[in-house]
Amino acid sequence: MLAIEETTRMTIRSSGRIRWRRLGGSMALGYGLVLPALVLLSTFTYFPAVLVALISLYHWNLAGFGASQWVGLLHYEQLLNPISGFLQSLTVTAYYSGVMVPATIGFGLLLAWLLQGSPRRKTPGLAFFRAAVFLPYVTPTIATSIVWVFIFNPQFGLANAMLTALHLPALQWLTSTTWAMPAVMINNLWHNLGFSVVLFLAGLANVPPETMEAAQLDGANSAQTFWHVVLPLLSPVLLFVVIVTTIQSMQTFGPIYAMTGGQFGGGGGPLGSTTTTAVYLYKSAFIDFHYSYGAAVSVVLFLIIFILTMIQHRLGERFTFYQ
Repeated sequence: MLAIEETTRMTIRSSGRIRWRRLGGSMALGYGLVLPALVLLSTFTYFPAVLVALISLYHWNLAGFGASQWVGLLHYEQLLNPISGFLQSLTVTAYYSGVMVPATIGFGLLLAWLLQGSPRRKTPGLAFFRAAVFLPYVTPTIATSIVWVFIFNPQFGLANAMLTALHLPALQWLTSTTWAMPAVMINNLWHNLGFSVVLFLAGLANVPPETMEAAQLDGANSAQTFWHVVLPLLSPVLLFVVIVTTIQSMQTFGPIYAMTGGQFGGGGGPLGSTTTTAVYLYKSAFIDFHYSYGAAVSVVLFLIIFILTMIQHRLGERFTFYQ
């Protein structure tokens, strides 16, 4: 009896050692596969982020921390000064994002609904129109923005030519404090719309046709079917597009820099009308050479984006329906 119990204990110990060895081998393999990505992320994302946060607490000297002066939260206090222009840049960013996010989602949903086609019969030219909508998204931002500068030229641009043909007054697009930002919005909407359309098309492809047919048999029209059936099933994709579009809009820099850079570059448009926080960050760090102040701007911008993302995620989860 004692021999049987001892044999059982030895068997259990042996099987336990084997399981731990297998688990250790699996963990080692997993960490080994993840290690290259962790090294890249740490080198080019995490370490620079921590470094920027530290630089914002110094009066930075390019010679390094030893030659830099510790100032604590001084730069963050300067951000709150109305004279600094940071608060105005937040207002411009809020205006830009407040228009771009709903416009991108609204037009993206509309185009996706029109381009989804019929599951029962092939729509002629559907692939061409889908490619045409997505093509601007993969074009170089700066190159296409320069083309839009010519389109909005007040003397010979296509935009004013169309307005004149419609018997409407010509506009000073990029030199007007009123119309400079709408011009940038038109360019960015044209450029980024294809991304949201592709995501919405993927979401619409996962909506069961039987569900839509059942709603129509119950007497629902197209608008009611879309609002009460399609949109709830599309809510996970919609939440993702809202979050991504918000982040992109708050980080927009290239089109503004190319279209409203002015004679000396830097973006910002006439009288700061297109100076978003991202543009303000660039001007502070790389035009005025206030690196530590620019680092403080980047930290605050990151925190604002992070908090908005968390709020959108928490609120969006309440209205998101997962199949």
